Amino acid sequence: MPFVLHKYKLLWGLAAMALAAPLAAQQSGKLEPNTMAARMAACTACHGSQGRAGPDGYYPRIAGKPADYLYNQLVYFRSGQRQYRPMQNLLEHMSDDYLRQIAEWFSGQHPPYADPSPSRLPAAVLDRGRQLVMEGDPRRGVPACVACHGASLTGVLPAVPALVGLPHDYISSQFGAWTNGLRKAIEPDCMADIARRMTPEDVSAVAGWLSSQPVRSATPSSGLPAPPPMECGSQMRVEVRQ
Repeated sequence: MPFVLHKYKLLWGLAAMALAAPLAAQQSGKLEPNTMAARMAACTACHGSQGRAGPDGYYPRIAGKPADYLYNQLVYFRSGQRQYRPMQNLLEHMSDDYLRQIAEWFSGQHPPYADPSPSRLPAAVLDRGRQLVMEGDPRRGVPACVACHGASLTGVLPAVPALVGLPHDYISSQFGAWTNGLRKAIEPDCMADIARRMTPEDVSAVAGWLSSQPVRSATPSSGLPAPPPMECGSQMRVEVRQ
């Protein structure tokens, strides 16, 4: 119980810091008042300058992600479809139009990516992660990540996010959120379906491999050459090889 109370006190403390950040930044003269950069200080307090990612390995990079993806996530946080109380508290009184402005501002930010940290996972585990990302596992109905997130894993317009440049802990936690229903999307919920087909070992391997890859290009693909590999919620559109 003390740990739980401490955890919630920490989360509420972060929310309070985020809400206070724009005023503090304006008073210090670091940001010009009434600009989007100043208004977004409540976001960058956790997600880093320009949304380049937080320093703790949990708050992800939101800079440069497709605007439609970011807008959808803001809407999901506001409604509770994606559950994280500090985000919901920040967004609950914001209009759709303002959420769109936020999404478009962060989508237009392109700070440099940090060099990835080497993974401590064994080479065989990382190779399994690479296989799942690039080829999937047809026997268990797990599509390759590249089939939806693009060949370079930098996302696909208008609403599929990049997977490179994300920390190991964040990737792992999102698989857990999909599996446990803490993160949801409009039905049919493809990622929840995929996450539940993966073992904890699969998730660790994928997170380890993705988080250790350098970002060679940050530009989302304009589209995929073929339809997505799943009819979400049913069967994969792939040949299951014996």
